[in-house]
Amino acid sequence: MMTNWMFGDYGMGFGSGMGLFMLLFWLLIVLGIFMLVKALLGAGKKEDGLGTPETAEEILKKRYARGEIKEDEFRKMLDNLR
Repeated sequence: MMTNWMFGDYGMGFGSGMGLFMLLFWLLIVLGIFMLVKALLGAGKKEDGLGTPETAEEILKKRYARGEIKEDEFRKMLDNLR
């Protein structure tokens, strides 16, 4: 046979590891599609993943609770937002 003369017993140069590489290739494709869909669906969610984006007032309250800003700054900023 001509293939045995050119390529030996390995066919067209694809040994037994080709199946493993194909499986890995398709696994990576499916994983990539899954991650893309997940990123697109989760684009507008806030950090805790519960649904609606945080408002400026919620962010301000968290900063005050963490001690990043003092009470007078918090009151001024809150008045500006309202």
